[in-house]
Amino acid sequence: MTALTQEEVATHTRTVVQGLEALRNEHNSILSGISSTLSSAHHPPDSNVIAEKAGILQRSLDQIELGLSEAQIMLALASHLQTVEAEKQKLRAQVRRLCQENAWLRDELASTQQKLQASEQHVAQLEEDKKHLEFMSTIKKYDADVQDSESSMEEKKDKSDDPVVDLFPDDDADDRAAAMSPTPPSQFAQQVNAGYEIPARLRTLHNLVIQYASQGRYEVAVPLCKQALEDLEKTSGHDHPDVATMLNILALVYRDQNKYKEAANLLNDALAIREKTLGENHPAVAATLNNLAVLYGKRGKYKEAEPLCKRALEIREKVLGRDHPDVAKQLNNLALLCQNQGKYEEVERYYQRALEIYETKLGPDDPNVAKTKNNLASAYLKQGKYKEAEILYKQVLTRAHEREFGAIDGDNKPIWQVAEEREENKNKVKDSAPYGEYGGWHKAAKVDSPTVTTTLKNLGALYRRQGKYEAAETLEDCAIRSRKEAVNLVKDGMTPEGNRRLSASRDRLRRGSRESLNSTDFDAADDVSKLPHSHTPNKRTLTRT
Repeated sequence: MTALTQEEVATHTRTVVQGLEALRNEHNSILSGISSTLSSAHHPPDSNVIAEKAGILQRSLDQIELGLSEAQIMLALASHLQTVEAEKQKLRAQVRRLCQENAWLRDELASTQQKLQASEQHVAQLEEDKKHLEFMSTIKKYDADVQDSESSMEEKKDKSDDPVVDLFPDDDADDRAAAMSPTPPSQFAQQVNAGYEIPARLRTLHNLVIQYASQGRYEVAVPLCKQALEDLEKTSGHDHPDVATMLNILALVYRDQNKYKEAANLLNDALAIREKTLGENHPAVAATLNNLAVLYGKRGKYKEAEPLCKRALEIREKVLGRDHPDVAKQLNNLALLCQNQGKYEEVERYYQRALEIYETKLGPDDPNVAKTKNNLASAYLKQGKYKEAEILYKQVLTRAHEREFGAIDGDNKPIWQVAEEREENKNKVKDSAPYGEYGGWHKAAKVDSPTVTTTLKNLGALYRRQGKYEAAETLEDCAIRSRKEAVNLVKDGMTPEGNRRLSASRDRLRRGSRESLNSTDFDAADDVSKLPHSHTPNKRTLTRT
């Protein structure tokens, strides 16, 4: 006899139960007939035989009931075994997924260890270069200014790579890929409410996707997201906050590949899930709304993006308070959308409120203050309010100068003030005068910040528009000297070759200055990831928050 499977045993048991129930009904019918016969005749001649038959039927009926009970127990046991087997398969799937994630983490750990070793070697080389520069500075006293500029560039190399200050990239920065770093846990904390927190497992996976995407390895990042999304939907169901988080991450990868339609579909799906599971006023809902608004903004759909951005602003004001820095970020995004639609009254109101929040909560030296002032100045320029824009640019440069060199006095002037003095005295200055003879204004080149560099270029372009060409060239030269290329230009001195290179750099900077006044370029960020973005000419990008 061949062994039966569990399903076959259960099927046969159900058949037997049906047969036993039919037999039980037949026995009950016969027993009922015998009982009626005994009750109708008081003393029938064969009453003993009939009573004996009734007893036999009753015993048979008891055996049938026992068989039915045992069959029901077997069916319940079969159902339990099926449930156990299903749980076993589910656990096996989780084990496979954990093994895959463990392999991913091992690969990333090996890569990180290699990068750490390379960084340590680079630091050692920088230390040697620093010692060499210090030695050279003691010998070349006559070239102290040039050496100071070079050492300043080396010391601020890491600062210039900060992705935070790249919100206002200069023209050269637009051509280079943005350096991406893993999302810090504090950024996830902003999406946490009483009922939901992003699991650590998803944070790790999110960081892996960011690193792959920043390296352009989309063939790895996309399948990684899809596999994790499939596993989450199997274990938790589609309508779960973790699924929405994974949809957000995949949407950002698609957006980075310019697959805007697929990214929009995923973000709308994530928005529906978060509204259903977390509530309509959850910070994660506001983050998804902002991501969707950024996506529409990149596609030029500013009218469709504006209501999404306004709703995200309402949620953040309600949850975080009207004076929270995240509210200021949302105000910046909303202002950029309105600016692209020509709603300048609203633009000024949103920027001024964001600026007030940043100055109150983060202080006047926070980088966001200078960036917001630059944005507001851009809005003023588009309306022809050159005086208001000039005031803001001067405030940015003055604050940067005070932070770097101390209080302003007669001997410590900000670069814009020196530029205007050179404009006033341009006829008194000899053309052959040395480049650094006009006081210490060139020290402002040491304030190596993309925001300051952009401000120098924009104010220089504004001076040029006003006919103040000497002041414009002063700021443009200072912006040039704030980059690494400036060190080589200064070393060349005023030789014919140096003049040629300096003139070419000035021409490049003037073209960039004109573009900064006539265009509205800006950068972007996101709620769960800072993936690299492609810059779209003449379209101001929104900030992810």
